[in-house]
Amino acid sequence: MRTVYLGTSEFAAAILRRLAGSPHRPELVITRPDRPRGRGRLLGAPPVADAARELGIELDQPESVNDEAARARIAAARPEAVCVCAFGALIKEPLLSEHPLLNVHPSLLPRWRGAAPVERAIMAGDQTTGVSIMRLTAGLDSGPVCLQASQPIEPGDTYGTLAERLQALGGELLVEALDSSAPCAEQDEAKATYAEKITAADRRLDPARTAPELERVVRALTPHIGANVELADGSLLGVREARARPEPGALNGGLSLDGARPVLGCRKGSLELVVVVPAGRRPMPAEDFLRGYRS
Repeated sequence: MRTVYLGTSEFAAAILRRLAGSPHRPELVITRPDRPRGRGRLLGAPPVADAARELGIELDQPESVNDEAARARIAAARPEAVCVCAFGALIKEPLLSEHPLLNVHPSLLPRWRGAAPVERAIMAGDQTTGVSIMRLTAGLDSGPVCLQASQPIEPGDTYGTLAERLQALGGELLVEALDSSAPCAEQDEAKATYAEKITAADRRLDPARTAPELERVVRALTPHIGANVELADGSLLGVREARARPEPGALNGGLSLDGARPVLGCRKGSLELVVVVPAGRRPMPAEDFLRGYRS
């Protein structure tokens, strides 16, 4: 089947690589324009652009995929299906109606529609998530679902470990959907939940919450976004690994730096910080951070 692929993120790049190795290799890949990235704000290409170049697939990076020129380039590829994954920009009419659009969404829709389904599933303590292949419509991830498959969330899963398995699952499901032209069924709106975009407030480890909740926040945001905790001087300490403990912290709702590792007192239990990221530094064992902090 002739396809065009729209995507931007690392997750979308993994799906593209699987699609390119199938009989449905895209004729054209469309992604977002290069943007400033990292601490130096140097111009960098989206992961999908890098993948398309590696794979030798024609690439376009329009300012808007809904512009007439971008739509004309998609039409010139004569796709029988346009595949979408984590594109990161709204796809509007008339593009929505010009081609069949299949979207790869990493959740068991209608649960966790929206921007951060993997992170929100871990944060919520879900035991299972998965991938849905759906027809893209004007609503937020509300189109008919063609295929679904589940994936357990293991107790120690981070975003990184879980996303890797969901990428593999999503690639296989997308190829299966294109192979079979699977029929699609409408979602149950009564069961819909929403995975809002991760904000600065979501990243902050709030001691008013329980230790198990905060441990899940750390896992959900590792390694790509990162949780953080405020130090006494107001600076932020990144947290990449933490462990919930049943006993209360030495400081009620505060961060203790007196032990072998930093410990955050929580509403229930305490959170031991295991791997941290001081400002401008690389991740390090919390013990190493404390030695430098105290000296």
